[in-house]
Amino acid sequence: MRATKIGPSPDDGAQACAGPGLDALDLRLLDDFQRAFPLCERPFAAIAERLGCEAGEVTARLEALERRSIVSRVGPVFAPGRIGASTLAAMAAPPERLESVAGCVNRFPAVNHNYEREHELNLWFVVAAPSAGERDETLAAIRRRTGLEVLDLRLERAYHIDLGFPLWPRRPAAPRIPAADAPSGVARLDARDRRLVGAIQDGLPLVPRPFAVVGERAGLSEAEVLRRIGRLLREGVIKRIGVVVRHRELGFRANAMVVFDAPDAAVDALGERLARVGPVTLCYRRTRRPPLWPYNLYCMLHGRERAEVTNQAKNLLPAALGGLPRAILFSRRRFRQRGTRHSPAGGARTEVPASG
Repeated sequence: MRATKIGPSPDDGAQACAGPGLDALDLRLLDDFQRAFPLCERPFAAIAERLGCEAGEVTARLEALERRSIVSRVGPVFAPGRIGASTLAAMAAPPERLESVAGCVNRFPAVNHNYEREHELNLWFVVAAPSAGERDETLAAIRRRTGLEVLDLRLERAYHIDLGFPLWPRRPAAPRIPAADAPSGVARLDARDRRLVGAIQDGLPLVPRPFAVVGERAGLSEAEVLRRIGRLLREGVIKRIGVVVRHRELGFRANAMVVFDAPDAAVDALGERLARVGPVTLCYRRTRRPPLWPYNLYCMLHGRERAEVTNQAKNLLPAALGGLPRAILFSRRRFRQRGTRHSPAGGARTEVPASG
């Protein structure tokens, strides 16, 4: 099983941030279209007009960036908890078994992120399934297969979840939706919505009229695809649609989950304050699991150097959270990172067959 080593990266300005072999046009594709993807019949032509090039060059560059794993896909990022059921889980895997346990976890198709982190609880993964029952069965099956306890750390409230951030620090971040205004709860999707979600979850085809191809796959007209995607965006089912980057391949290799033991009566006010701190890319409240895990407030910090992130955690976060008990869990290895899969109703499997 391949795992991505997370090591140091030089900081030589914007080019170092983006990585070697990328020019100004690549940078604009990566930075300007994480969110502002045109919802029209010929979106790549619309992007090309803004960039001053040809549509074919836009799709060729995106294909090349996908081959280099700099771009994961061009498509939607679904909001957690709006379709199906998901959770963050953690395990304390014996060091000598870590890779084999991670491989076992990766055999479950509901697992979409899987990382080693610096902590006694050293394996962290996300399970997202079409239903709560399938999510819970996946966790139970992982317990049976590994013989290890799995902490189920349910999302209780999101304060800032976007999964996109400016690659050039000088550029302003996108406006953050206050938690009270963000849609929540499982969305009501009809059969056409579910077919559409299944057709776009792996990304849009890099062709002149991608929404027409999506429509053929989902049994919908091109116009209906565009209308429904727009509605899913407005309703918060799709958090954003656009270029989804792999930040490690772009030089952001020092990544830390910072967790706090916040008083229950104050956690929401603290979380909303923490979400407004500039470097924070994710911020949410999750279930405690004492005594192993007393923390209930989480945020993510991404940087190019470990010292940069450590400095942010020590000097920026205290302004929002004072002296709360905390832990900083840096990522060590990435065993899996992919978008959440939401297969059509009845089309999901809990586990990959042994021969798969």
